[in-house]
Amino acid sequence: MNTKQVGGTHYKSDIECWDYIIANQLGYLEGCAIKYVTRHKSKGGRADILKAIHYLEKILEVEYGVEK
Repeated sequence: MNTKQVGGTHYKSDIECWDYIIANQLGYLEGCAIKYVTRHKSKGGRADILKAIHYLEKILEVEYGVEK
């Protein structure tokens, strides 16, 4: 399944982001944060970093009771 890419080439690397997320049994919020950090240089730039931060803030809220 890693040979198929829908909508660009921003996930093409030696280690596919979804393989890393699955191998490490990460949840949705962690997976999304990693996805945005992984692709920011090749796709979304600053916006992707802000999205990753948003997911990380949600993890702080849900897991640790910390609200921004």
